Order: sequence, then structure tokens, then C-alpha cells
Amino acid sequence: MDQTDIKILSLLQKDAGCSVAEIAEQVNLSVTPCWRRIQKLKEDGVIARNAVLLDPVALGLKLTVFVTIKTSQHSAKWTRRLIDAVQALPNVVEFHRMAGDIDYMLKVVVEDMAAYDRFYRRLIDAVDLLDVSASFSMEVIKSTTELPLDGL
Repeated sequence: MDQTDIKILSLLQKDAGCSVAEIAEQVNLSVTPCWRRIQKLKEDGVIARNAVLLDPVALGLKLTVFVTIKTSQHSAKWTRRLIDAVQALPNVVEFHRMAGDIDYMLKVVVEDMAAYDRFYRRLIDAVDLLDVSASFSMEVIKSTTELPLDGL
């Protein structure tokens, strides 16, 4: 991967809807070599997928909740039950296994507190958990899907 590839990635991260011609012009390539580079980045798994980013508030998903989970169970069977349960909950937009004081962290988007309560009840009914805590986002200061490419 060279600096031209990094410029292409930077442009695509900002707007995946850019045409290959627009990208080629900005990175000083003709269209075909630019298209080939993009295809190679996809084949190599650098470009995982193209997506449209939606505004959760505009869709009525006004509450973002960071849910932390502690467990006393770490068996493969229990872990599989947790993973299956969380994957079945569409309001979970991120799911992380953590190191440190907590075992798992979820980022959840819901309409309001009542919707979070329904989510919480579904979660605790699905799998035994030692502790579930929630922190409610009051304001989004920074949110991006763009990965830092400086220094690559």
C-alpha cells in the first residue's frame, strides 16, 4: 500500500459514494488504474464494505446507552449464549469483549428510556449476568467512522 492508496482510502472514508472518476482526478490517476487499486484494496480486505451512515436522531433513536457487563461465567457454552443473545438484539450497534474491570461493553441506540428498559429486560432474560450497568450519552462530542491514516 502506497501513499496513493492511502489518499484513495481517505477519500472513500469521507464519502463512499464518490465516483471512481472523481477519486482518480483527486489522486492524479486515470480511471482504470484507480478502479484497479480500489478493487485490490477490496480483495486484500482493507476495504471491508461500503455503507450508508444514518442519523439515529432523525430516525427517532434519540438515546445512546453504553452498557457494561460483568460475568462470573466464561465457558464456551455461556459465551456462545451471550453472543447469540446480543446478536438477536438489533439495538446493539457495537459489542466488545473487554480487558480490565468489565467483561463486555455494548453500544445501544434506542428511542427513549422506556425502550431501553425493554431492551434491558430482553438482555437479562436471555443470559445470566453478574452485573449490568448503563451510562447514558448526554451529548455526542465526536463521532466518526474514519480510521486515522496518517503515518501509514
